[in-house]
Amino acid sequence: MKSKRPCEVLNIKELFKELTFGTLIERVNRFSGVVKTDSGVKRVHISDTGRLKELLVPGALLLLSENPRGKLDHKLVAVKSENEWVFLYTPAHLLIAERLVRNGFLGFYPKEVKKEVKRGKSRIDLLIDGNFYLEVKGCNLVKGSACLFPDAPTERGRRHVEELILLRQEGFKAGVLFLAFRSCSCFSPNAETDPLFAESLKRALSLGVEVFIAKLRFLPEEGGVYVDGELPLC
Repeated sequence: MKSKRPCEVLNIKELFKELTFGTLIERVNRFSGVVKTDSGVKRVHISDTGRLKELLVPGALLLLSENPRGKLDHKLVAVKSENEWVFLYTPAHLLIAERLVRNGFLGFYPKEVKKEVKRGKSRIDLLIDGNFYLEVKGCNLVKGSACLFPDAPTERGRRHVEELILLRQEGFKAGVLFLAFRSCSCFSPNAETDPLFAESLKRALSLGVEVFIAKLRFLPEEGGVYVDGELPLC
């Protein structure tokens, strides 16, 4: 039986005019790296500030976009790891999440979706139909068959979960949508790297905060990011 074709949630042409290949020489800091391209050695902006130690290794094949308005030459779009491309362009996460929500990924089709809604001193990624607050997190770490988040301690991520707990206690619906950009069969909070985040997420689940995990694929040859179903918790 043929597998069902994944559904496109982002066409890469919406974000970038043209993509080019490069090879990573080194990651200089959280936000930048040095790459070798056909036109010489260039500097690249890295929007994903996670550790990415198993992905951004010297010699890794990268997919890049020109960065005409920035100080650096290119933007990092994706990295090739084994036999898959891992999408690393975090500014697209909210757009992908919004489209998943509008297409019924949460189990219903909303009438209204607002982005980056201010709530107290914070901003929540999505507000759905006026009563469902949803935070969005990108996941690109895999160990064994599990996708894990985070790949580095995240006080900000833990704070977001605590805010969702408060919203739930006020009577709102609340949830976290994890975007898993790796091949895996289930998802788990990374308790080894960030036990505080894992404990906060566990507490949130017990109090009615919902967790959704979208399994995503980036297929450059087909020109987009595709959703390939939902992952369970490990």
